[in-house]
Amino acid sequence: MGYGHWFLAVAGCAAHQVAWPLPQRSGLLVRLVLLALLGLGVSACASRQDHQSIVSNRSPIKPTEFLQSHADRMATIGMRNNLNSLYRLMDKLYLRNPQEWRKTGLADVGAAKRAVHQAIEQDQPLAELGGRKHVAALGYALSAEYRGDRVGAFIYAIASMLITAHGGRTEFYLIDSLDAQFVHNAARNIEKANWMLANRRDSAGKPWLLSNEISNEGYNLSYAVEFGKIVARLDLLTDVLDERYRRIGVNYAQGVLFLNFLPVQ
Repeated sequence: MGYGHWFLAVAGCAAHQVAWPLPQRSGLLVRLVLLALLGLGVSACASRQDHQSIVSNRSPIKPTEFLQSHADRMATIGMRNNLNSLYRLMDKLYLRNPQEWRKTGLADVGAAKRAVHQAIEQDQPLAELGGRKHVAALGYALSAEYRGDRVGAFIYAIASMLITAHGGRTEFYLIDSLDAQFVHNAARNIEKANWMLANRRDSAGKPWLLSNEISNEGYNLSYAVEFGKIVARLDLLTDVLDERYRRIGVNYAQGVLFLNFLPVQ
């Protein structure tokens, strides 16, 4: 198979399926150009992970992983696992607060969950949030002014905040860039969201949403634990991103210091 046909098989995008035969033996420059074009095809066609990968917490091996660095792969897996954690939190919140999904007018709780999944994964804001997303939606979902499904709005707001902090993507490749500061800020926002869930209350002093519980009947801190997992993943990714850019400078300095020549054959 020539490199051109290999490119088409990996990119897998109908918009780019144009016959482009290349010789079996190509120079380094041709290979680099080919990889760059392949990256553009991936960027245009694969910016979001599929629903099944998120809910199953595992991803099938794909040819496009060739275009992911270790940091890119880590960011992709981290996003997948974080969305999966949010979906688990949604399941638990609906279980303790069944009155919320009933506000949607949908047939059952499964339909309510699917609506939130679709809104998150297809970047379709929930109508009852009035166009609000990420941090604006987060504050609104746990306020006295909001009258809709608080569980769905709360989970959607956190997910949209996470995705926005990652450049609007849930899948990452070599040509993508991630801002470590934004990822760090997202981790701090998750901590605040956890605090809001535990402390935001109505005029009667009752929590807007039942979650963690410490009482004579027992302890249930599973919500805080799940939030803690998300924060830990984000903080680890922040460190990895910081180290990646630091190593670029170190590697360059080493090359200058030791006068490393480039290979000629």
